[in-house]
Amino acid sequence: MNFELTEEHLAVQEAARDFAQKELKPGVIERDSKMIHATEQIKMMGELGFMGMMVSPEYGGGGMDTISYCIAMEEISKVDNSASVAMSVNNSLVCWGLETYGTEEQKQKYLTKLATGEWIGAFCLSEPEAGSDATSQQTTAIDMGDHYLLNGTKNWITNGGTSKVHLVIAQTDREKGHRGINAFIVETDWDGVGIGAKEDKLGIRSSDTHTIMYTDVKVPKENRIGEDGFGFKFAMKVLTGGRIGIAAQAVGIAAGAYELAVAYSHERAAFGKPINQHQAVAFKLADMATDIDAARMMVHRAAWMKDEHMDYTMSAAMAKVFASEVAMKHTVEAVQVHGGYGFVKEYHVERLMRDAKITQIYEGTSEIQRVVISREIIKKGNLYAPILGAPEKV
Repeated sequence: MNFELTEEHLAVQEAARDFAQKELKPGVIERDSKMIHATEQIKMMGELGFMGMMVSPEYGGGGMDTISYCIAMEEISKVDNSASVAMSVNNSLVCWGLETYGTEEQKQKYLTKLATGEWIGAFCLSEPEAGSDATSQQTTAIDMGDHYLLNGTKNWITNGGTSKVHLVIAQTDREKGHRGINAFIVETDWDGVGIGAKEDKLGIRSSDTHTIMYTDVKVPKENRIGEDGFGFKFAMKVLTGGRIGIAAQAVGIAAGAYELAVAYSHERAAFGKPINQHQAVAFKLADMATDIDAARMMVHRAAWMKDEHMDYTMSAAMAKVFASEVAMKHTVEAVQVHGGYGFVKEYHVERLMRDAKITQIYEGTSEIQRVVISREIIKKGNLYAPILGAPEKV
């Protein structure tokens, strides 16, 4: 694996950083405080190619590798995680899921609009009684012959109020358990699709998070993704890739807080010298830099393995659990470096601290990541075998 970034990677980094600093940062505090969705900014992200980065140019995407996507996610997440989670869901879950498992007709009809940001997508798996236990789906899709009849409720849905397309996971045959689950493409303007109130959250407050209700929604047979019973496997495959994006988001949150802490430590003086000249603060910065660099390397390794078509299940889970815990730990430390100023909105670090918490929860909690990792250890034993030995193609 080559850890040197290419010229293309550096160009992506510069473009994402420039956009985040110039377009997202000026209004980010107000959007967070008032739960204002970054509608115009996300539209601009689509125009710049950030909403379908890994999609083939054949379908309107950027055709970039996963590392490029992670680099862009990190830079956007340093500033506005409500915007970056919209980007993550559209790229990692919706676009990747459709391009990888959808029919050509589905790609032409939906992916071409999603990859360019003309439409925004949502991934609808979680339910009031089915979070980490995704097999306990209560939403049903009854086979009516020429269509499915969809009924149920999904909650914590990112892009829930602004999306044009939902990828919905639903139970078709309860007796078959997880083999009776299917995935469907649902257009939000169809009869029976209801959007609940926007959630008032601790962090990512301007993110468009809603409960979605489906009442006798007629879903054409051609809108099922994959063969009958493929839905649970589809959801798990999509979430595995999505974890890389959220891990990159967590790195961005930690790195954003770190950069603010370093800058503040140069400016703030105590006892006659800048506070970064005091070992108590200097060691905090050293620990932050070390952990963030390690988390970034783990994210890039998982991204590289994905691009090489290797089994990246464990690497993605490791990257997410580690990066999310680094984000939580070091945003708290960044607030501490700022002292009393870190406790007020003007200095940004308190928002990053609040945003960090969700990275330990969505796309699979830290506890679920450890379940995934431990199962992979028991199954494979040697952590390095897939990397140093012959690639394990998937």
